[in-house]
Amino acid sequence: MKKIYALLFVFIFSYCHQKIDQEDLSKLNGYWEIEKVILPDGTEKAYAINETFDYFQIQSNRGFRKKVKPQLNGRFLVDNQSEKVEICIEKDQVLLSYATPYAKWKETLITLTDDKLVLVNKAKIAYHYKKVTPIQLLNDGKKTK
Repeated sequence: MKKIYALLFVFIFSYCHQKIDQEDLSKLNGYWEIEKVILPDGTEKAYAINETFDYFQIQSNRGFRKKVKPQLNGRFLVDNQSEKVEICIEKDQVLLSYATPYAKWKETLITLTDDKLVLVNKAKIAYHYKKVTPIQLLNDGKKTK
């Protein structure tokens, strides 16, 4: 049964792979909230509520990704931790190459639109994100940053 799921995943992975152009890479910038994770065997885990978002800032194929915590006033709590990101193209695939003082790894960029992002890691785990904007619950008339 696991072989069937693995073959199904490979088929879906290759069929749904979007052609990413260099111009599209600017869409990566901003705040992304994870919606679901799909494991290689087809198991899906949905994330209804997230305490953190991923924030990407990329310019000229280099930049960073960091975790941020949304606040009720529309702002974000951030710390000094971040991951360096470099975008590479190998064999018609767009790869995000990450580096921290402790580790290096890559993820394949499968889908990137104005409001959807899908990344797959070496273990064939697919991370599905949606674009988010700051939450504004206070309605105090101030602009959200």
